Amino acid sequence: ADVAFDNFGAPDWVPKSVLFVLILGFPLAVFFAWAFELTPEGVKREKDVDRSQSITNTTGRKLDRLIIVVLVTAVGFLLVDKFVLQGSPEATVAEEAPAEVDKSVAVLPFVAMSSGPDDEYFADGITEEILNSLAQLPDLLVTARTSAFAFKGMDVPIPEIAAQLGVANVVEGSVRRSGDRLRITAQLIRAEDGFHLWSETYDRSAADSFGVQDEIAEKVAGALNIVLDDERLERMRSVGLRNPEAFVAFQKGLHLFDAAHAMPIDEMSQGLLEANEWFEKVIALEPGATQAHANHADYYIHFVLDRINREGVTEQDVLQALDSAKAGLRRAADTAVGESQYLNAATEYALVAGEWARMAELIDEALESNECVRPSWWAAPLAMTESLDKVVNLWRKFNECDPLDFYSFSNLTGALLLGDRFDEAIDTATRGIETLPHRQIGDQLVGALIAAERYEDAANANQRHVDDRYARLLNEFSILAARGDEDGARILHDRIISETPGDGLLYPGFAAVIGDREKANAIAAQLDSRPLGFMVLSDAANACRCGAPFDIEVTPNFARLVKEADLAWPPPRPVEWPLKTW
Repeated sequence: ADVAFDNFGAPDWVPKSVLFVLILGFPLAVFFAWAFELTPEGVKREKDVDRSQSITNTTGRKLDRLIIVVLVTAVGFLLVDKFVLQGSPEATVAEEAPAEVDKSVAVLPFVAMSSGPDDEYFADGITEEILNSLAQLPDLLVTARTSAFAFKGMDVPIPEIAAQLGVANVVEGSVRRSGDRLRITAQLIRAEDGFHLWSETYDRSAADSFGVQDEIAEKVAGALNIVLDDERLERMRSVGLRNPEAFVAFQKGLHLFDAAHAMPIDEMSQGLLEANEWFEKVIALEPGATQAHANHADYYIHFVLDRINREGVTEQDVLQALDSAKAGLRRAADTAVGESQYLNAATEYALVAGEWARMAELIDEALESNECVRPSWWAAPLAMTESLDKVVNLWRKFNECDPLDFYSFSNLTGALLLGDRFDEAIDTATRGIETLPHRQIGDQLVGALIAAERYEDAANANQRHVDDRYARLLNEFSILAARGDEDGARILHDRIISETPGDGLLYPGFAAVIGDREKANAIAAQLDSRPLGFMVLSDAANACRCGAPFDIEVTPNFARLVKEADLAWPPPRPVEWPLKTW
């Protein structure tokens, strides 16, 4: 009854009622079994049966023979399985593969069933906390937030969602708020056949909702046969926010944060500043909110890098912003829970603080980690590591756990390109464009086609998949430079410089690929003297795909960090730029 009711999504009181009835019936069953006996003429009172006429012994012998047959069959099956089936490599793979796939789950956004002003943010928060708890289990593949939330508000069948996300199971649910009361429903669904592996309804107060999140995550893990020892339980329960006000504020800030990163460069900082107002509320209520600290620091990094566009910004303003960025990232690293969260926060801090020897150690840990690590600002130095195959694996792993995040396709394509794996890079970018069209994936596709010397295809891809005018101009310039069209490339180069909304992020690379070594070095030296200039130079080395876009001797600060981190210089040169002769 328990198995059947779970599959049909019956409410919790139904199996409890069945159990109650069975408990009541048990003493009656014992009494009748003791007081009555089955005879050839039917059921009689035990004291009225002649023992010589009892069929108990005959029935017992039949049961003995049946048990022996069953046991022999079971032992035979176990022997065949152990020495025949398991001896076949094909059989072993066939048995093992589904077990790994079965331990995968996506937590879809819970539906807000009430219409209060913050109810949708609250439901999103419930979803994210369950997801974060499950992500602490290394035995379980959990789809990351970006991909899971891509289906918010969409009426898509569960099997189709699971196929797109590459998981075997899906968690979905709803949240209804009425005053201080909550009703939260959740169910774990096996995508293959739609069966409910587990379901539950919780009626709680808002203050008790956080215990529900933990319980749902633990029940889901249990239903998927994930072993939960005390250490894992503590780790699951230690992540996330516990203050209801901070809970909603973080979701509001995250909404603005994501929107800001989709804006043009000259508008992004204002969007991040608005998001920071909410993150500051979160930090005031819960000082240990790791992701709020990390997101809050992002604004200050952009402030330092983009400061040339700001009127009235002093050097003191820049240094204060840099201190704020370091403090936020340090706090994020100190409060991080779990390996992936710690690696990202700590590596980010080491990058911004200029502690590149420590950053190199953390990058090695990230490359060896079995968890889903999402590099952010520190993605650029990965191009200068000597373990490009491991870098490709890191991005593949991230692509598996977040298959609807453009960032995973873009960076996986770039890593394959740096390793001269052009066909794989083109296939990856093409798959990414088909999955979720995005300008950055289009840029990487153009770069891969240029590296493969498919210039006409690169031009077509640029027109078709890159909708940002500035990015399209950059790609046109790259195609001309790769073809060796010096006059056309220089004319377009000067036009881009005059119209750019940025402050020279890739200028050393621009000058390098058209053969202007002197200009590339002058720009690099200027960047090297600025706060966080080493991050700009690292990005330039990664994006150029031209080996060394400048002579490292002209950038002593950057050269020192590269040496401390034992990074490879020059970086890979997947594109043979004919105008760059050094």
